[in-house]
Amino acid sequence: MKHKRQARYSRIRQQLKEILSKNDDLFSGMATINAILYHKMDGFFWVGFYLLKDGRLLVGPYQGPVACIELPGNKGVCWAGINGGVPVIVPDVHEYPGHIACDPRSKSEIVIPVRDRNNMVIGVLDIDSNVKDNFDYTDAQELERIVALLIE
Repeated sequence: MKHKRQARYSRIRQQLKEILSKNDDLFSGMATINAILYHKMDGFFWVGFYLLKDGRLLVGPYQGPVACIELPGNKGVCWAGINGGVPVIVPDVHEYPGHIACDPRSKSEIVIPVRDRNNMVIGVLDIDSNVKDNFDYTDAQELERIVALLIE
């Protein structure tokens, strides 16, 4: 199962690399990443970006159910990714202190920091699953590689 998932990520990354190489707009790239991940990865219930703007964390392009427009400061999984600058994997969101429930069907979550060309964290890729324990180190590693395509 893990090998199958890694192979799927590899195909997705190659597809995205080809598409994004013809694009220099950050939002268009984010929207494309969302659409491909949402439709091609099993258990990806919500896929989207939250972006920092004047100290606020606001929803950007996404696929899935309606999202929280703004996430309260320094609370929840997305802010942990912003503040720590590293991926955050949450096997069960209901056990995560300060979890922000935008949709009660979410069971597990992974957050990947998004960096600009100066290596500053400007937001996160946030993926929710309606399956508990849906994410692991392989997901974090592969999603970091996909997010890095935004600034290549």
